[in-house]
Amino acid sequence: MLSFNEVPHAPVPEPARARIVAPAASHGAGMWRVAGASGDLDLNTSYMYLLFARDFAETCRVALVDDDVVAFVLGYRRPEHPDRLFVWQIAVDESHRGAGLAGRLLDDLFDAAPGAAPTVTHLETTITDDNTASQRLFASFAARRNAPLTTEPLFEAHHFPDSHDAERLHRIGPFPSHQRG
Repeated sequence: MLSFNEVPHAPVPEPARARIVAPAASHGAGMWRVAGASGDLDLNTSYMYLLFARDFAETCRVALVDDDVVAFVLGYRRPEHPDRLFVWQIAVDESHRGAGLAGRLLDDLFDAAPGAAPTVTHLETTITDDNTASQRLFASFAARRNAPLTTEPLFEAHHFPDSHDAERLHRIGPFPSHQRG
């Protein structure tokens, strides 16, 4: 699930100065803080963010300003389809919205993905029908990469044990080989 309702943070005069890196366990608390303040993301336990930062750093990214996490993207390769990179959560601190940081995170994550075998041929995510900001983000990514974007049902509202909206699968790819970082 993705969100662009962001976390209040002290204003930063130059949002473009954010460094994008693979996370370390020390970034887990910051990722949890950004996710929790978003208001839209399903907040997971702080432990989960620590595990993702440690065990899935290759398929995650954080944006840092003065060593503070201001944005992140969590992803993983699907075990049954390791050529597919699934983006689970992406969030940007409120003070850094509108600077293209979410797109930079996706670009950096995708461009680093060829380092592991097999090559990533598709990027996948799920988005609720009312989350137009995320739909635009992934449509823009597909356009930049000159790759097709398809959507299909994945999890309907009745699949969830709580009051959760349906999540549609958005699949981008296959990617032209010349688009790799």
